[in-house]
Amino acid sequence: MATSIRLAPETEQRLDYLASQTGRTKAYYPREIIEQGIEELEDYYLAADVLESVRKGQERVHSAAEVRNDLGLDD
Repeated sequence: MATSIRLAPETEQRLDYLASQTGRTKAYYPREIIEQGIEELEDYYLAADVLESVRKGQERVHSAAEVRNDLGLDD
């Protein structure tokens, strides 16, 4: 999927410099940033959804003692 974005001139200069110094294309870095950033966003928003479910009492919460016991770590 082709996508276009507008960058501030300073950001574009930095991207140009980075690409020229590393021998990579200018497209490489925005693609990398998006791919890494989307993982972080997914983690954040999915965790926020679980937290909301916990707050509403829709998600069961386990104490550390319960987890240790269930896993047999206290034996």
